[in-house]
Amino acid sequence: MKTKFLTTEQAYEGRGWSLIDAKDKPMGRLATEVASILRGKRNPAFTPHADCGDFVIVINADKVTFTGNKLQKKVYRHHSGYTGGLKEETAEKLLARKPEEAIQRAVKGMLPKSALGRGQLSKLKVYRGAEHPHLAQNPKTVSL
Repeated sequence: MKTKFLTTEQAYEGRGWSLIDAKDKPMGRLATEVASILRGKRNPAFTPHADCGDFVIVINADKVTFTGNKLQKKVYRHHSGYTGGLKEETAEKLLARKPEEAIQRAVKGMLPKSALGRGQLSKLKVYRGAEHPHLAQNPKTVSL
């Protein structure tokens, strides 16, 4: 049998919206499921070189959990580009300040490091609380 690959236009046709509640979910397990949906791996017509995944809405980002003592030990780093510009922040402080960024960073690490991955990451919408502005898209709830 020949493998059928979707064209870009065909990949865009079947897109939907998925809603995931992050309340009391472990960060890593949440991120792997979100990355899988963004890539389109749940789609029977998955094509590795095409963006055939759904849009994903993650709510209650501030209620996500870390297993073990990762809250105190996990460190997020970024560099300003200047000498001595390395900034470090623990997961506990990042979750208190900006929980959306913690989830986006976890998902970003599980996507391809290319233009395809950047396009897939742009379909991720993360919100701190339970409200989101995407009710018109009729997202289907995904349970993990």
